[in-house]
Amino acid sequence: MLPEALQLELDRLHAPAYGWALACCKGDRPAAEDALQTTYLKILDGRARFEGRGSFRTWLFSVVRHTAAELRRRSAFWRLLPLALLAPAADGRPDPATALAQSETTGRLVAALDKLPRRQREVLHLVFYQDLTIAEAAAVAGVSVGTARTHYERGKAALRTLLGEERE
Repeated sequence: MLPEALQLELDRLHAPAYGWALACCKGDRPAAEDALQTTYLKILDGRARFEGRGSFRTWLFSVVRHTAAELRRRSAFWRLLPLALLAPAADGRPDPATALAQSETTGRLVAALDKLPRRQREVLHLVFYQDLTIAEAAAVAGVSVGTARTHYERGKAALRTLLGEERE
């Protein structure tokens, strides 16, 4: 892919890629920013190359997912001390993602999603929030379409149950 075309695609997909990075990092904004920045560096220095086997979007989301997991593994022992809680936001206001997560309805959904197995949570996020098809979500998650469809259906059923139990 030509550098100009690559830049255009990365610019066009920045917001959805950031949303996916947030999901991969369980809403941890600094970790998502690090994952996305590291992803861009991998792409720009050639460690991650788009070979055209799928859509650019699914490939980018796959790189973000793998990068976030790699960074999470590297910093495992730092999670013992939640440093993000020690430093307030620079301007004192919550960022939009934090404000959204604090709303009651979103909070209930996020809590229910957190109870799901990782694969179900990933597939549901990709389909609902990133507007990917199940086939595209399968490519990002690195599973077959049938497996992604199973995670999707089981995840939806589990969410219905979890959210229904909460109302009772």
